[in-house]
Amino acid sequence: MMFNAGCWKRQLAALAIATSLLSGCVTGVSNPPIATVCPPVVNYPREFLALAAEELELLPDGSATAGMLADYSVMRDQSRACRSR
Repeated sequence: MMFNAGCWKRQLAALAIATSLLSGCVTGVSNPPIATVCPPVVNYPREFLALAAEELELLPDGSATAGMLADYSVMRDQSRACRSR
C-alpha cells in the first residue's frame, strides 16, 4: 500500500499543477456584460404640467399621492441620467 500512496500523490500533484497552468490560458470575460435598458421618459406639455401642479397644491399636507409623485420625479431623473450615458 505504501508504494501506491506515493504514486497517487504524484498524480494528484501533477493534476493540480496542470489545472493551475491551464486556468492561466483562459482569455475573455467569464461574466458577459449585462445589457442596460433605460425606461422611456414621457414628455408632458407645459399646460398639462401646470394643471398637475395646481391639482397637487389642492392635496392635503402629507398626502400619499404627493409622496408618490415625489418618487416618480426621482425615477424620471434617473431615467434621464440612464439615457445620457
